[in-house]
Amino acid sequence: MELSGTWQALVADDELRRTWLDEPDDASWETLKVPGHWRSTPAFSDTDGPLLYRTRFDHARPEPADRHWLVLDGIFYQGDVWLDGGYVGDTEGYFFPQEFEVTGALSARPEHLLGIEATCTRPTDRTAKKNITGVFQHWDCVDPDWNPGGLWRPIHIERTGSVRIRRLRVTCREATEARAVVAFRAVLDVAEPGEATISSAVGDSVHNDERQLAAGENQVEWAITVTDPDLWWPHALGRQALHDVTVQVALADGSVSDRRERRMGLRQVSMRNWVFRVNGERMFLKGSNQGPTRMALGEATAEELAADIGLAKDAGLDLLRLHAHISRPETYEAADEAGMLLWQDFPLQWGYARSIRKQAVRQVAEAVDLLGHHPSVAVWCGHNEPLALDIDPESDTSMTSFLGRFAIGQELPSWNKTILDRSVKRAFEKADGSRPVIAHSGVLPHPPKFDGTDSHLYFGWYHGHERDLAVFARSIPRMVRFVSEFGAQAVPETADFCEPHRWPDLDWARLAHSHALQKPYFDRHVPPSDYPTFEGWRAGTQAYQATVVRRHIETLRRLKYCPTGGFAQFAFADSAPSVTWAVLGHDRRPKAAYLALQAACAPVIVVADRLPASIAPGHALALDVHVVSDRREPVESAEVRAELNWNGGSHRWRWGDDIPADSCVRVGTVQFVVPDVAGRLTLELAVDAGTHSSTNSYEACIARP
Repeated sequence: MELSGTWQALVADDELRRTWLDEPDDASWETLKVPGHWRSTPAFSDTDGPLLYRTRFDHARPEPADRHWLVLDGIFYQGDVWLDGGYVGDTEGYFFPQEFEVTGALSARPEHLLGIEATCTRPTDRTAKKNITGVFQHWDCVDPDWNPGGLWRPIHIERTGSVRIRRLRVTCREATEARAVVAFRAVLDVAEPGEATISSAVGDSVHNDERQLAAGENQVEWAITVTDPDLWWPHALGRQALHDVTVQVALADGSVSDRRERRMGLRQVSMRNWVFRVNGERMFLKGSNQGPTRMALGEATAEELAADIGLAKDAGLDLLRLHAHISRPETYEAADEAGMLLWQDFPLQWGYARSIRKQAVRQVAEAVDLLGHHPSVAVWCGHNEPLALDIDPESDTSMTSFLGRFAIGQELPSWNKTILDRSVKRAFEKADGSRPVIAHSGVLPHPPKFDGTDSHLYFGWYHGHERDLAVFARSIPRMVRFVSEFGAQAVPETADFCEPHRWPDLDWARLAHSHALQKPYFDRHVPPSDYPTFEGWRAGTQAYQATVVRRHIETLRRLKYCPTGGFAQFAFADSAPSVTWAVLGHDRRPKAAYLALQAACAPVIVVADRLPASIAPGHALALDVHVVSDRREPVESAEVRAELNWNGGSHRWRWGDDIPADSCVRVGTVQFVVPDVAGRLTLELAVDAGTHSSTNSYEACIARP
């Protein structure tokens, strides 16, 4: 029985808490939609709650052999639940379902009142947060005044027999062409002791297990071996075979007491030295970071969630990193069907209080129960940038101080990085041995092992010049094994929230506070003062972002497996009207960087050593030209062309070469002396590799004395 729809609500206070379950319906109660976030209702658009929710419903009295369960698919972030004036229980954790048996209450009467007090406390100290909500309550890409609180997922009542499957975990522990092993773990809630048959199936492979169950909680584990399995592959490697998985418990009289269904793919993922393999096949991962599809994630449509996966695939990406949040089920279903790999962050972002450790470990197990069967989920990551720091985007001084404290915090041990993240990593490894687990993201090499993790390198934005990545990679190769964040901000195509008519006197403080714009860094890289119109500045920001994205990706792809195993550009699509690093606006209109991302992620690309930004006549240059191929088969007799153009002249080169599968090869060298003319020097490249072709270009300014 679904309980979604129109509910009543009021902001809680001490007086109302004593009477709210007894008060009759009247005009003082506001109405709002469930599922949803309370801030989306005008009456609660500026409150941080808590909110008292209630709804009335009729339900037939249960049959003697039936049990009934109130299932709450998601409450942001904590809830206290009452039914017909009696306290049912409390919840904590936003992304997973929580349930309570309500058989007794439903047996007492046919008319019922369900009440829920939902709490999502705003963090008073963002360096020591207590809610495990990730980016929803602390991120530089969403409005910091937003509160995600509410009954954001559906609520319903389920009926079972005397045995309830309270928890079910399904993971693919092994997958080869010969066999696959699917592991099951179930927690059964048993009303009365007795015999039961647990039947499970993975496609046509069936397993029956007769058990003697005790009253109360029973933990059961088993496995099914599938011979000659039809494997699931990422879209770049093969087809996406999915299998229906069922688990049901039948009682001694043959009646089915409870049943669960999943849809999973059989595949195996491994990682060594930041190089990933899927079903034994090595794969260079081309990815991007994705925040919530909408800031109010509960109100995104299933089509919107699936569309983001499709847009990523259209851009040539193999991977989306779900950045410090767990999304809706539709996201994972769409990724399974599209063959899109997911780097799944646990919702920990920056600094947390010591008190959350036990709760974090509990919620790790819930994450594995919820998502473990999805073949698209390729890696777990415990914590994004585990540093107890905060940032004020409106202040250049604050940003400079932040970067300094960030560097110090990277090298020194801390409770978040050293204690919390170790506990989270162990919890993931215990709950799910089928995937790689990363303790945290964006941690530099530090004592005692100096290993570090993936890297966040914002050359051309927070530090240095966008050309510095290649030099940095040569100097410290360990730092580019997997670069999971890089990029630059740009103004989106739909930018009414910027109030362009005010140019150049925009409300920079408001844009920084509510829309993520970091003006100190625009002043450094794309100064607004250089542009007479808002439209010109917007185009300038997009052109700069496109350059950063394309050239960083080309640099990393050229280092394929030596030492780079992949990348995840920051970021893919905005959750709300913002000026961020995303290549798609909140309305999914592409910025110039989306096309740059698409070009840089083509299956076969041609790249060269970059021309200097400015070069003097008479200077001799030798630029190596490489072809990078992600194709799974070699390309015979690929043709590569280069053309150098300057004011009044040109020169051409042509090479033919075989391109091995999944490789980066040098095909030739462009050697020339810079002519003594003024103007632009342009190098045009093209490669024809069977069914794949691509182009590239580089420019320099000839600077005459």
